[in-house]
Amino acid sequence: MKMRVFVAALALSVLPALAEAAIVPGPCQDGVLPSGALSRICIPSSGWNGSLVVFAHGYVAFNEPIGFYHLDLPDGTNLPNLVQSLGFAFATTSYRENGLAALHAIDDIHELVDSFPAVAGQAPNKTYLTGVSEGGLVAALAAERTPQLFTGALSTCGPIGSFRAQVNYVGDLRALFDVYFPGVIPGPATSVPANVIANWDTQYLPAVTAAVNANPANAMAVLRIAHVAFDPNDPTTVARAMTDVLWYAVFATNDAAAKLGGNPYDNTTRWYTGSTNDLLLNLLVQRYTADAAALTALGAYETSGQLTIPMVTLHTFGDDVIPYAHELLYGAKVHPTGRGRLVGLPVNAFGHCNFTSSQVLSSFVLLVLLP
Repeated sequence: MKMRVFVAALALSVLPALAEAAIVPGPCQDGVLPSGALSRICIPSSGWNGSLVVFAHGYVAFNEPIGFYHLDLPDGTNLPNLVQSLGFAFATTSYRENGLAALHAIDDIHELVDSFPAVAGQAPNKTYLTGVSEGGLVAALAAERTPQLFTGALSTCGPIGSFRAQVNYVGDLRALFDVYFPGVIPGPATSVPANVIANWDTQYLPAVTAAVNANPANAMAVLRIAHVAFDPNDPTTVARAMTDVLWYAVFATNDAAAKLGGNPYDNTTRWYTGSTNDLLLNLLVQRYTADAAALTALGAYETSGQLTIPMVTLHTFGDDVIPYAHELLYGAKVHPTGRGRLVGLPVNAFGHCNFTSSQVLSSFVLLVLLP
């Protein structure tokens, strides 16, 4: 841990050398990739160092419009401007679809890289792939499967350890919520009624928040049993963590089942612990059986740990949506020959992808410095 902190501090110390005064961010050029996905490419008007940073955005609900997402950090810093201010060109894509999009996103990223020389007038000297949340998974999968396209990868707060475990994590939270707060969200955990999706913000989110605030003991029991992070020093994070994960249970469940060929969530053999009466809890919790086709399809979303290019990961310890445990699972996957190429940077904060601009910068500069 001390070595990682030292390396991050060293990376920050070289930032001034990268950000030369002569660098002037340029306008962005939007286009359409062969897949139909949108592209955005931004090249400094002056001071371009010849290298490219490609960004893979995070999960977007299936019913949202196709567009460019997650281009601003939590502190308001704009990513295209930040990247250009360091002398790098920036490129991103909308992906051709929303919802569960990781596999098509990898293809769209490839098309984006292929389209860059026509816009820039030359191929980049180096290409760094970055991604956030679902985009963190995209970055890891692309780094493993097509390393010839990239110099290195930065995967932040992504479900890179086990995608099936991530599916079960969200499903477990919903199944346990239904035990402790019965009837608040209609329908089973594996099939969300259309009216719940349509009226989530106006009706069901307020109902969930009110129920959690009215019975915080039950809420904390659900989070504890489901291993969902919250800040014990900030009571407001209990409701926030609950609704953060339930949002995915509501908006991702039907879309994932449609794209995977069936229900991927399974808790038939799960024994839940941590309640005041585990036997009663396990008798009450609804059991769900995954469809074989969906389990087979999940295999394509699993990382292998076969790294041949450098990769840096960034993840908060208190990530309530995609647990930090994914970092440990991925580290265990990486083959001994690739372990020297993987550097994980933990952040002591609560929340999903809750990074400061300095933390993102330090992780990226560390990637650039890795051999």
